[in-house]
Amino acid sequence: MKDFLGLSGKRVLVTGVSNRKSVACHIASVLRGAGTELLFSVQLPEQKAFVEKTFPDSPVFLCDVSKDADLDSLAAWVDDGHSPIYGLLHSIAFARFADGIQPFHGTARSDFVEAFEISCYSLMGLVGRLKGNMDKKGSIVAMSISTTAMAAESYGYMAPIKAALDSAVCFLAKSLSEDSEIRVNCIGASLLKTSASAGIPGYIEPYLYAESATLRKRALETSEVANAAAFLLSPASSGINAAKIVVDAGMSVNYFDKGIVSAVVDKGLKG
Repeated sequence: MKDFLGLSGKRVLVTGVSNRKSVACHIASVLRGAGTELLFSVQLPEQKAFVEKTFPDSPVFLCDVSKDADLDSLAAWVDDGHSPIYGLLHSIAFARFADGIQPFHGTARSDFVEAFEISCYSLMGLVGRLKGNMDKKGSIVAMSISTTAMAAESYGYMAPIKAALDSAVCFLAKSLSEDSEIRVNCIGASLLKTSASAGIPGYIEPYLYAESATLRKRALETSEVANAAAFLLSPASSGINAAKIVVDAGMSVNYFDKGIVSAVVDKGLKG
């Protein structure tokens, strides 16, 4: 089917690209392949240099989403020659793990607030400022995680912040519906090999477990998440709103896989 996504010629603002392994970079590549006109917002100068090299035909704006002044400047930049935008990808997350994963009850207030502002509030701040420059039938997609109801120690205090992001998606979808058909959804991805995950202490063991727990016994690929995100950003998903689409290769239904159960029981008996 020709141009199934219907993104050709549409303008999408992509946030969160850091390097070739980042989810946002994979999504941007899929969007470019679909004929999308890309805009980028990044946090650091080295990220800006990477995007300019990788997507040389796309404008890039340097924006620290923890600063209101930067968010205002980004909105003004979009308004000045880069409007309207059809889609917005929010792929921004940050947490400090300088001392490794700590018990959840020992989470420092400053760390939690900082992570919340960058990983969750930034979505609200961006949408509030960019709404007037968006297509009335546009699409907003945020990157979340497959479940926030499981106390995964390796993820630390970020899971509650992603839970807040999931809730914000619903509230934004409702508030935008008052005078537009702009949709807001999120992708709940399970464990991936990305540069961000590499910075999480003790990540490799849960990643290997997740690979074993998928129905296909093969790890989820970043490209698979990117394809799902591109679909949600496109007019082809026009009937989906205020939803979380879980992309985990079936892991969430396979925790009692007989191979995993046997391995745990055997280890317990031998121990």
